Amino acid sequence: MRELIGLIIIGIGVAFDFFGSFGLIRLPDVYNRLQAATKGVTVGTWGILIGVCVLSGFNSLGVKALLAVILIFFTSATGSHALGRGAHKSGIKLWKKSVCDKYEEDQ
Repeated sequence: MRELIGLIIIGIGVAFDFFGSFGLIRLPDVYNRLQAATKGVTVGTWGILIGVCVLSGFNSLGVKALLAVILIFFTSATGSHALGRGAHKSGIKLWKKSVCDKYEEDQ
């Protein structure tokens, strides 16, 4: 039963990774692509790592997977914010149908 649950969680993680990667291709500008990549790949990687932890149990591999989940939790949000802010400061324009620009309002 534990193996089935672990494989289901890994499958959900792979699906999120796929749709995050698909968003990189389909979305119109760098900011939307960054959103899709960050959310999809973060949740997808969490799913894969938690599935590995469920499959392996609470041993050294499971603890390393949980530590990687914690590391990804903090670094992906910080990295995507830095990339988005750097793109905005470099003058990369938003998509023409974007509704608002919070960075521009703050300045």
